[in-house]
Amino acid sequence: MARPKKDIVEYRNYDLPVNFPVLVLAGERWHISDVRSNRLHFHNCLEIGICHSDESIMEFHGKPVRIKAGDITCIPRNLPHTTYSAPGLSSLWSYIFLDPEELFRDYMYYQELPLSFMQNFPFLIINKEENPKIYFLLTAVLEEAEHRKTSFQASVRGLLLPLCIEFLRLKKDPQHEVLAAPPENALVIAPALDYIRNNYSNHFPIDTLADLCHLSGTHFRRMFNSIMGTSPLDYLNNFRIYKACILLRSTETTILSISEQVGFRSVSSFNRYFSKIMGMSPRDWKTQMLQSESKDGWKKQSILEFSGWL
Repeated sequence: MARPKKDIVEYRNYDLPVNFPVLVLAGERWHISDVRSNRLHFHNCLEIGICHSDESIMEFHGKPVRIKAGDITCIPRNLPHTTYSAPGLSSLWSYIFLDPEELFRDYMYYQELPLSFMQNFPFLIINKEENPKIYFLLTAVLEEAEHRKTSFQASVRGLLLPLCIEFLRLKKDPQHEVLAAPPENALVIAPALDYIRNNYSNHFPIDTLADLCHLSGTHFRRMFNSIMGTSPLDYLNNFRIYKACILLRSTETTILSISEQVGFRSVSSFNRYFSKIMGMSPRDWKTQMLQSESKDGWKKQSILEFSGWL
């Protein structure tokens, strides 16, 4: 008897603007097909979704969950999943992708929010009738993003903060959390991705990542490349450059200091890798960023490549 085909896991990098790490996908374009994909996907950021019409099915780790109109989803990064409409339907969705750690960095800097609080979002499916506060906050964010009135970014940030806090408050409520702990067949390289995110400024061998995933070095590199589309070292350095961009935009720290803070052994290697990824020197990028922000704060200024949907 033939074994059922195993789902392919696909990594999707979403282009979150460095100056305002929020991406909103909304409108009639986001009708979901009723054809199930054989590809599960996961993101580099937090996904918040709302089903506006009909019914959908979301699958993660082989577990299907039915979603009806009015349901809100909170999906943490590195959780493979796929969504499709119920047979014969074409459900309409809106999505918000964000990096809470960067979006609310000022709050964490002044110790109003612990960093660990914003790093561990649960997987939630919430109905608007059971939690009207969450529904109100989410729809208000979508309305602000659509109309973009004066100071809409400040309003979006102010609405997303209590929304994220509400999600985190539900983390310990088994009535709402769909997945209390990852099953044994969870994304095998997730420990490596988490380690890179938390330790990118340190120097460590790639074998450390392989050990965290309980794989040999060769098997780990092959699997990482097949899922992420790049090598572990290139992914690590790309992540370092992303963090460097944030520091370049938000601080007056010297380029030498930034290169050290994000984990490069020398400023020359940092400049070389930055120019390779960004197409210009760190100094030129900072100048262009400041000029761009003064003209249009909503423009995308990021090294992360948007792929998989558009």
